[in-house]
Formats: sequence, structure tokens, C-alpha cells
Amino acid sequence: MTSRFQTLGEDVAPHRADKGRPGGEVSPVEPGGPTVEPGGSTAEPGGPTAEPGGSTAEPGGPTVKPGGPTVEPEDEDFWAPFLAYRPGDRRAERLRAHAREDAKRGQRHPPRRAATLSRDEIVRTAIRVADAEGAEAVNMRRIARELGSGTMSLYWHVASKDELLDLMVDAIIGEAQAPEPSGDWRADLRAAACTNRDALHRHQWAVNFMSTRPPTGPKALRNLERSLAALDGLGLDKATAMTTLIAVSTYVLGAVLREQQEANGERYMAELFGGMSEAEKEAVIREFTERIRTAGHFPRMVAMLNEGVDPDAAETRDERFEFGLDCLLDGIAARLSRVAAQPPPAPA
Repeated sequence: MTSRFQTLGEDVAPHRADKGRPGGEVSPVEPGGPTVEPGGSTAEPGGPTAEPGGSTAEPGGPTVKPGGPTVEPEDEDFWAPFLAYRPGDRRAERLRAHAREDAKRGQRHPPRRAATLSRDEIVRTAIRVADAEGAEAVNMRRIARELGSGTMSLYWHVASKDELLDLMVDAIIGEAQAPEPSGDWRADLRAAACTNRDALHRHQWAVNFMSTRPPTGPKALRNLERSLAALDGLGLDKATAMTTLIAVSTYVLGAVLREQQEANGERYMAELFGGMSEAEKEAVIREFTERIRTAGHFPRMVAMLNEGVDPDAAETRDERFEFGLDCLLDGIAARLSRVAAQPPPAPA
């Protein structure tokens, strides 16, 4: 099976190359752009419509604030080609066909409301919706409503919902920017791991959601380049250096998944015991732990209970994360010491 990195090394067309005109000029009509009727903009049936001279922001809707994850224009050249087109997205293909027809007719300017939007604004709004309600709440109609625009205006900036989701994931990865190499590989990998963990906790929908998206966006590539640079000069071959970074990244993802499971368990227990008094809750827990003590099958668990150890305690999460990370880094350091002790290969 061909991996995403093998694909990057083959002779493939750049992402969304159909935006380019002869001579390298980039057309503002994006592949996913909407049809623009003469005299105004379009809106999806049933979606909000733009009033002349303004937009249709709903009362109480959120406003876009500066800061947070960003989408940078120069990222355009670094999207992997396998993210460029999703053949199952019939709606996006239909919009591309409309955009091509507009281009033939000489239409080169987006509608007024579409021109006031930016891809960064759209992505940051989508991330805020996902943070509040989960990734499943994100769709083009909903994001347009949050921005007070017609749905079709979004397609001048984002080709499809799938592209929006890819942009969201890459923006979060960019938020957890790897540090510039300091010369201390251990400190650099530790800082990157902690930064990644913090970002994933800020966007709790992202851990499960990332497993459904290819992870090679522009910001992921930049983070990978910086992290590889942290291992320069250690005598590692490229495969071992990459596997080392994957080991750290995998630890972070697994730890965050475990921590979110613990937090979800706390919320579940709070709902379950919501109508009980403290005495009633203690009685239920005491009855369960007593069954464990008297079963005779769990002597080590009983010893842990006797010492008052709570493996899911919120107050020890940072300590437990750092302990596991240090164990992993200790193992990497031990391997590096063995690499350093090996004599250099004899000249051929």
C-alpha cells in the first residue's frame, strides 16, 4: 500500500492546480466556487440570504475574534495532492462545474459578502463550533449562519466541507507549533509533546476526529521539519529519527485519549449520582469496593485501594503524563547512547 509520504515523492500535480491560469496567475474563482447570478450573490435554498449592502448576521451570533488557529495564504502550495479532491462529494463537484462556467463567461469577482470573508475567518469559526458542540455540528450551512452570510459565499474560499475539516485539523496542529531546535533534543521533544497535549485538550473533539483525516497538511509538515531538526547531529538514520518522533506523538495521542476518557467518566458519574445525597453516593461506592475486597481475585487492586490510590484522579493527570513521557524519553536516550558508542562504519 502506498503511504502518503510515498505519494509526495511521486510526480503528482500540485494541490488545486486548476486555480492557476497560464503564466502562473491565480484566479479568484476557486474550484469549489458558487454560481453567481447577474446582479447579486447566490444563497442555498433555505439558507440565509444577503441583503443589499449588508449581511444577515443573526442576533446573538458569535463574532470572529483575532487569535487562535490561523490559515495562512502561503500554506496553499503545501497541501498533499491526495487531499485535493474527494470524488464522493457530488455537491462540491457541481459547484466546481458552475465555477468553470462562470470563468468562461468572464466572471472574476466574488459577490460582495463573499469578498468580505476570508478562509481564516471561516476556519476559526468552524473550530469554535466544534469546540462547543463537537465536529459533527460543523457543516457549511451552519458556519455560514454563524458568519451571517449565505452558504454559497463560503464556497469562494473553501471548496467543500471535507476541505474545511482538513483546514480545521491543520490549524489545530499549527496551534501546537514545535519549538525551534535549541540543541537539547530531549527538551525540544518534551516541549513539543506538552504543547500538543495542551492543544488537544483545548479542542477535545480533535483526537477522535483526527483518526478520520489524513494528517499531512502544511502546518503538520512544518512541525515535522522542526522536530526532525531537533534530532540533527545524533547519528540517527532518517527512518529511526522519524520513528522516534512517531513514538512521542503516539504517546501524546494515547495519553490525551486516556485523560479524556477519565474526564468523561467523571461527567458520567456526576450525572448518575446527580439526584443522590453524599451519604447515598458513598454507600454505593463502598458496596462496590467491598465486593472487590472480598472476591479474593484482586489482591493487588485491594492493596492499591488500601493505599488510597485513585488511578483516574484529575489532580495527578499532569504528573502521570510527565512520568510516562519521561520514561519514553529515557528509553530514547538509552538507544541514542548505544548509537553514539558504535564505531563509525569502515570506508568502502
